[in-house]
Amino acid sequence: MRLLIVGPQGAGKGTQATLLAGNLGIPHVSTGDLFRDNVSRGTELGKRVQQYLDAGDLVPDEVTSDMVAARIAEADAEGGFLLDGFPRSLSQSEWLSQLFAERGIELDAVILLTAPDDVVVGRMLARGRADDTDAAIRRRLDIYHTETTPLIDYYGDKIVTVDGVGQVEDVQQRILSALSADSPS
Repeated sequence: MRLLIVGPQGAGKGTQATLLAGNLGIPHVSTGDLFRDNVSRGTELGKRVQQYLDAGDLVPDEVTSDMVAARIAEADAEGGFLLDGFPRSLSQSEWLSQLFAERGIELDAVILLTAPDDVVVGRMLARGRADDTDAAIRRRLDIYHTETTPLIDYYGDKIVTVDGVGQVEDVQQRILSALSADSPS
């Protein structure tokens, strides 16, 4: 299967993506992990990422896109993959659709992991990180909501909405059931 997972920070995307990739036998492709891996290995892309991080800037779409394109071209992703953390914007979604079209890749589904803002804020505050203040989290949530609505519209019938509240195993079962129900018989 070729999947994307989207949802607000604190909804449990990373946890669910790791479990789901294991259950489906496909690689979990996280942009955060790609950044860290390329930087630690000193690749050309990693050096570009490090320059932006050192300057306190966001890594531009072009660099992120290059990493994603390279990663899903690796042999272990031939049978499928789960993208986590990408795309985050309409322009990234359009770029990804173009890449898929060029490579003859068909996207199976986009998992939209949902959780009420108050639940997400509570989860993130519980992490105890210095940058996770109530105001900062709510600001990031506002950005997420603004940027995600166009993605939901863009992917249309590929969206599989799953409630991300509950025990980790229960949420995973909801995702697997939703994907099973969504796949053609």
